[in-house]
Amino acid sequence: MSTRTSTGKIGPTGDEEGQWRLWGPYLSERQWGTVREDYSENGDAWAYFPHDHARSRAYRWGEDGLGGISDEKQRLCFALALWNGRDPILKERAFGLTNGEGNHGEDVKEYYFYLDSTPSHSYLRYLYKYPQAEFPYTDLVATNRDRGRGDFEYELLDTGIFDDDRYFDVSVEYAKAAHDDVLIRVTVDNRGPDEATLQVLPTLWFRNTWSWADGAQTAGKPRIGVGGGPRGTAALTAAHHELGSYDLRFGAPVPLLFTENETNNERLFGSPSASPYTKDGIGRHVVDGEIEAVNPAQEGTKAAAHWTLTLPPRGSATLRMRLAPTGSQLSLGRGFDAVFDTRIAEADRFYADLVPRSANEDERRVLRQAFAGMLWSKQYYYFDLETWLAEHGLAPWSLRSDTRNREWFHMVSDDIISMPDKWEYPWFAAWDLAFHTIALSMVDVRFAKEQLELLTRDAYLHPNGQLPAYEWNFSDVNPPVHAWAAYFVYTMEKQLTGHGDREFLERTFQKLLTNFTWWVNRKDPTGRNVFQGGFLGLDNIGVFDRSAPLPTGGQLEQADGTAWMALYCQAMLEIALELVEHNPAYEDLVLKFVEHYLWISAAMDRVGDLDEGMWDEEDGFFYDVLRLPDGRATRLKVRSMVGLLPLCASTVFRPSQLAKVPGLRERLHRFATRHPSLSATLATAQAGAAGGPRLLSVLDEKKLLRVLERLLSEDEFLGPHGLRALSRHHAGHPYTFWVHGEGHQVSYVPAESDSGMFGGNSNWRGPVWFPVNVLVVRALLNLYGFYGDDLTVECPTGSGVRMTLFEVAKEISRRLGTTFLRGPDGHRPVYGGQEKFQSDPHWRDLISFYEYFHGDNGAGIGASHQTGWTGLVAPLMMIFGTFGPQDFLADTGEETP
Repeated sequence: MSTRTSTGKIGPTGDEEGQWRLWGPYLSERQWGTVREDYSENGDAWAYFPHDHARSRAYRWGEDGLGGISDEKQRLCFALALWNGRDPILKERAFGLTNGEGNHGEDVKEYYFYLDSTPSHSYLRYLYKYPQAEFPYTDLVATNRDRGRGDFEYELLDTGIFDDDRYFDVSVEYAKAAHDDVLIRVTVDNRGPDEATLQVLPTLWFRNTWSWADGAQTAGKPRIGVGGGPRGTAALTAAHHELGSYDLRFGAPVPLLFTENETNNERLFGSPSASPYTKDGIGRHVVDGEIEAVNPAQEGTKAAAHWTLTLPPRGSATLRMRLAPTGSQLSLGRGFDAVFDTRIAEADRFYADLVPRSANEDERRVLRQAFAGMLWSKQYYYFDLETWLAEHGLAPWSLRSDTRNREWFHMVSDDIISMPDKWEYPWFAAWDLAFHTIALSMVDVRFAKEQLELLTRDAYLHPNGQLPAYEWNFSDVNPPVHAWAAYFVYTMEKQLTGHGDREFLERTFQKLLTNFTWWVNRKDPTGRNVFQGGFLGLDNIGVFDRSAPLPTGGQLEQADGTAWMALYCQAMLEIALELVEHNPAYEDLVLKFVEHYLWISAAMDRVGDLDEGMWDEEDGFFYDVLRLPDGRATRLKVRSMVGLLPLCASTVFRPSQLAKVPGLRERLHRFATRHPSLSATLATAQAGAAGGPRLLSVLDEKKLLRVLERLLSEDEFLGPHGLRALSRHHAGHPYTFWVHGEGHQVSYVPAESDSGMFGGNSNWRGPVWFPVNVLVVRALLNLYGFYGDDLTVECPTGSGVRMTLFEVAKEISRRLGTTFLRGPDGHRPVYGGQEKFQSDPHWRDLISFYEYFHGDNGAGIGASHQTGWTGLVAPLMMIFGTFGPQDFLADTGEETP
């Protein structure tokens, strides 16, 4: 019997529950072109392992596939391979352009969709659209190469290959009968007007662990051979010394093809291969007619069933398979569909209970696909840095500095991790991962907590306290949002279950103390509580590359870096206040973070000719400060998200929280007496009626109103589908800073970047990004909790319509949500002018959660499947569909996330 548990999973009750994650969608969409697979001299990962090598070259660190699954250590993998009879290669993985090939950076050129998933992956559904004509690999590369930054991206639909609906819809569904018993149903629909043939090759293979030096220690090479079964069926048996033996049974006497998951050295390098049967053997056999490319002995480490389906116009066919331990009762009869019916019904109930009752059908569709994308975007991530560096000829103590990540030799990743996008970003990023947990906590609190604790483990956290940023450079700096996310997830679990996991919160807090100290010691070089974190994930938002030496010399004091640290202080303070109730030893840490916050807040608002502060009284906005070598300082007056982030450092503390530290008032008074220059900052900490809530905010009410005036102006930040990263004011008024006769300019660009800074598709100069929008919404709800209905503002600015801050937060959230919802014209803004997605019944309800969105019309841009932080649309829709303004008032008692 299956049930939804308190942790939000679907699976059997009892002790087996934790095992239901054994199999899941843990394959990457792209392993080629990653840093892990790069052993080049110059660090050009895209060129060292290109797509053309992927079919013939065994991966070192992971596997990829179409709509696939694997066990939790990716020992045994299953995915689809397809051939339409015209392509030059077997379709085994998604194709896309490298960073240098696309006119706006790397980009996947396929259409696939994550349509459904339960948290335990007891049910999964994936859809891939495969053209019937030859896939236009060459056209996509050549046409995009010839286009400039000012041109639109050339997409697969633009090639005309889907005209007249001449394509196949290939749907893959998984339903678990038990934690290790996976039923597989593949449905192929010919959408075209003519009869069409498709060859479908469900493929089972072992990740290659035996071809490397450390693989020699394994207990023998795994094998796949012909399995037994009832007459009129076919089966594969896969035996692994750790995983055990599994059978993949097919419901028909389908031919079986065998090869090895080993590199075709002859094709790629002109040297002998270890075996005549190589990774591309099945493809060479099917596509090129090389009969001898597969093993006649019918054994290997990679194998596939070979179905040939000829479908009439608009016809359909369904294939059934089952993967389970050898010796299991593997029925593919009537009970097979019954398992699917049960799992689908469970998934329907799960989401029906989860989604607000006020949601309409389209909102429910968006919510369910957003969560499905979050759950499908898990990936097994294996990367042993010491081994990888040794394979580059580097010892941990080596002084060579030309190999990336050499200072992270301690790091070993061997985990299931939530990815930003399994094709474009098939590697974790620290701040992305924190935002992922906000959405994940609503469907699987346990997994969300695991993800937050992951990067603070000793296998990840650097001995100096730094969190690893992302694969291309672990030493880069991402915004410190882990503490905020941990407290949110803790609070969400209290809402869901009635109690919070205090042990999780304490473990995370203790590790983050080390990270906070790293920030203070490394990113405040002058000791003045102003921070210089580099690009901080905002890529090209500034005048200069903020991670490179300044062309002026000197230093850049960052409004966003300093605001992130103020928010970090507030989150750590909230956690310490939660922990002090059961352990008085945390009282000193409460006081520590109050004082840290006060110093940082004061540092943002310095005055004086030679000590230029970040706050500009004339403009009513925060700016980065450029401090020149001769001591002069100037504000870089770019109105961007950099200047809005100080708003996000706003947290309300309830009387019940503050009562846990009775000495706090006395310590604050003593602190104010010693540091009278901080009296303005202290006022923001002490505002409110006696005995009421207290607000910690970088902005007092006067500054708040001035910032909101710009934030809510539709001529500046407030777009029809959320807050833009750069003010639209700069469309007609670009900001230019001159250095040695060269102008460095920032202007409003609502869509793809016109700057190559940080790569082609990195653009914070106009589009809408969900993570920072969510932080602004969170800040507005916190501020409403303090000011209540007494404070109203014009929204939009100049409209004459006044709203409370709760109503403003709800309005921004509504605009974000409309990006994906059908408007009055039936169109979804996310798909812009792509008419196929807007009107075709087989396309219009398939939602893609892009990386970022056009600042003026909401069209999706960047990584098309980056459900990661864009999945935040789901908690936004749920929160405002569930809670009212009274739930956010600070004096109502129990807090709302």
